[in-house]
Order: sequence, then structure tokens, then C-alpha cells
Amino acid sequence: MPLKIYSAEAFGVLTICLVGLLVLLGLVCIAYLFYLRSRVLRQGFIQISYFNGPWIIRISFILFTIWWAFGEIVRLNFLRRQGIVLNAFNLTWQENICKCYIVSNLGFAEPCMFLTLVFLLRAPLQDINTGILSRKWNGKTAGYVILFCLPVFILQLILILILPELGKGRELSPYFTRTIVPARQNSDDIALCTYPLLSTVLLGLFASILTIYLCWIGGRIIKLVINRCLRKRVYALVFSVLSLLQLRVVLLGLSVLSKPEQFMFEALAFSAFFVQLCCAGVCICILVYYPVKDCLVLGNLHDLEATSVFLDVQNDTVSLISNQNQLEGSPGINTRRSLDASTSTGAFVELSRFSAT
Repeated sequence: MPLKIYSAEAFGVLTICLVGLLVLLGLVCIAYLFYLRSRVLRQGFIQISYFNGPWIIRISFILFTIWWAFGEIVRLNFLRRQGIVLNAFNLTWQENICKCYIVSNLGFAEPCMFLTLVFLLRAPLQDINTGILSRKWNGKTAGYVILFCLPVFILQLILILILPELGKGRELSPYFTRTIVPARQNSDDIALCTYPLLSTVLLGLFASILTIYLCWIGGRIIKLVINRCLRKRVYALVFSVLSLLQLRVVLLGLSVLSKPEQFMFEALAFSAFFVQLCCAGVCICILVYYPVKDCLVLGNLHDLEATSVFLDVQNDTVSLISNQNQLEGSPGINTRRSLDASTSTGAFVELSRFSAT
């Protein structure tokens, strides 16, 4: 077996394994969100309901990530070399699959991931009543994500479907709009997917604009956060988005210098996939897992506080029955209760500074 084919198969198998891990992480976080949601509805904690406000948008972010991950499996040239796609589709259908992959992932899934990330990070800066505590916030945010993604989606359709027809007979390098490279194996036609340079440039421009806006939002949130751990999360999120997304665009752009049958193309395509997967994993952990974990910890503290207050009431009742002179010590008890309540409220205010992350 040639080295280039062996390398493509190794990258393909590794891609499928990493996608499986990412999907597993996403499903676990979705189950975690539903568990928190059920607990909020069952116990009625107002503070926790604030942190759980953007639960639909968090699930949407995970679903967009899973959509993108499955698209990365569909475009694998490894499947075509193994005959998995070849046996089911002819050359024309394989070409259509590659075009659909570019439009779906670079024109819809990735822009929706970026936009959802921005709205989640922007949520703590909004007013409480009209923000994530509002019943319409999730629906409006989902609508804004689709609306802002439409221009990129339409432009990708134009670049993939219309521009190649207009460029026929003109001096336009094929790597600007080329989505496939035909190959021959065992006398069967195989269409290997590529990344058109213009589609990559469009994705890079969109990602750059959102990255600049994300850095501005992150700077505002850092000024409000008073917890060192939460501040580290903001830094990690902004740094991962700022570096990894731009690195992915650069790697996809460099892939046009080689063909899918070459080791360089497979290495660049896998590296671009890996950095995007790392960025998605970091965002899921910071935007979904850790907030839910913090909410559950806060809910346990409220349970302990409620139990403590109940025991104090019982003790006060027994004391009143046994000796009414113990009433003189009640101000101390009330003072301690007020301090506990103020401590709990302070923890809520501190966490509410950064509820979305």
C-alpha cells in the first residue's frame, strides 16, 4: 500500500474517533442540562433559574457542533478510497456531496457555531428582565443566529454553484472554486473533496469580524468578573477562539497548494479539523459544562441553607416552650441568619456577573 494512501486512512480513522469523542461529550452535556432544568423546575430556585436561562441556546451550540463534526466525516477521502461512498454514489453524486459539505459546514454549521458563541458570551451583559430571564430570549437569540448566518450561507451557495459556471472559459485558477479532484482507483471514478480558496476566504472574513467583537465582549466581562477562576475561563475562551479559528482558516487556505492524494493535503486538512475540534471542545466545557456544574453546587448550598434554617426554627421553638427568657438571644440568631443570607446573595451576584460562561 502506498504511503500516501496509508496516511490518508490513518487520518480518516483518527478523525472518526475524535468525532465520536466530541459527540459523546456533547450528549453528556445535553443530558446534564436537562438534569439541571428538571431540578430548577422541581425545586424552584430563582437564582439557579437565572444561570440556566440560556439552556436552549447552549443545546443549540452543541447541536451545531455535532452537525459540523458529522460533516467532517462525510468529506473524508478515506471513505471514498475504501469504497464506502463509491459503492453507493456515482461520480456526479460524489461531487454533489462535496459541494453540500462546503455549503453545510463552511456556510452554515461553523458560522452558526461562531454566532451562538458570541450570543452566549454576550448574555451576562444584558438586562436581567429582558435578557436570559426573559421567556423570549432563547427564541429571539436563535432567530438572530439564523438571520445573521443567512448572508454567509447565500454567498457560499453563489461561490459553489454559480461562480464556477461563470468562470468557465476565463482565466481563473481552478483552486479558487474547485470542490473536487477526480481520481482513479480500480477502474472506478472517485471524487476527492477539496476546499475552494474563495470559500475559505469568506469563512475567514466572517470569523475575523466575530473574533474582534468577541474580544471586545470578553474585555467588558473581565472588568465585571470578581472571581479569579471565572476570569481564567474568559481568558481561555477568548484565547482559544482568537488563535484556533484563525489557524484553521490558514490551514484550509494552504491546502489548495496540494492535492487530496498527497500527504501534505491530508495533514493540512486533518490539522484544520483538529484545531476546530479543540476550539469546540473548549467552548462546550466553558459555556456548558462548568456553568451547569456551578449551578448544581449553588443549588446544593441552598439545600444546606434551607436545612440549617429549618433546624434553627425547631431549636427556637423548643427554647420558647422551655424558657421564654431565651428570647433575649434571638437577635444573635437573626444576625447570623442575615449574615448567611447576605453571603448567599453575594455568591449569587458574583456568579451572575458571568452567568453564560
